[in-house]
Amino acid sequence: MAEPPMNAPEVVQVLALQVDLAWRRLPQAQREEDLDAFRQLVNKTAGEVHTLAYATSGLRADAHLVLIRFAGSLAALQESNSALLCTGVGRAMRVAHSFVGLLRSSRYVKRAGSQEQGLLAGERAAYLIVYPFTKTHDWYRLSGDARQGMMNEHIRIGHDFPQVRQLLAYSTGLDDQEFIVAYETDDLAAFQDLVTALRETEARRYTLRDQPILTAIYRPLDEALQQLG
Repeated sequence: MAEPPMNAPEVVQVLALQVDLAWRRLPQAQREEDLDAFRQLVNKTAGEVHTLAYATSGLRADAHLVLIRFAGSLAALQESNSALLCTGVGRAMRVAHSFVGLLRSSRYVKRAGSQEQGLLAGERAAYLIVYPFTKTHDWYRLSGDARQGMMNEHIRIGHDFPQVRQLLAYSTGLDDQEFIVAYETDDLAAFQDLVTALRETEARRYTLRDQPILTAIYRPLDEALQQLG
């Protein structure tokens, strides 16, 4: 299903939410009312904050729902999130993971193609894999030419897997990680082959941290919410 176009978002957030098990024991009518209130608020604020929903129920112990949220400002994102966590089923949710970053042009890619702009446009793929990423201090002590050479290898390998699309957001100075890396694909085996190939590159030596890895399944918001209970 194609997503509606977005107005040049500046901020992206990965918001992984866990539902209190006590909420699932509420009467069905109450649960449906809570889900509807949450859904309506997401739809009401869609003009300011665009939301993609992914289901993780049964896949992770610490999260049932992952929302990728795009906004024009951090203030708009914070206000929307605050309202969501006070509305309907949101009142029974805790934030398991939150990664915040800015959408900026890469210093290593002259012109980003559709493969490097995953999640921003086009058809949604079945699977999302997203994680925070941080380089070592030694990476930044390398010359610009050395870093560009290693990134050229990284980019070349990525282009060998056109069935995998990527989105990179910059978190340096704003969050615990330096980057948010998000992939979408219909082929998990191809994605795993891509990761294996990238781990054999020289640039891998300069990875400090790339966990937790959140793997989720794309669902329209209604379906993702129904899986909560």
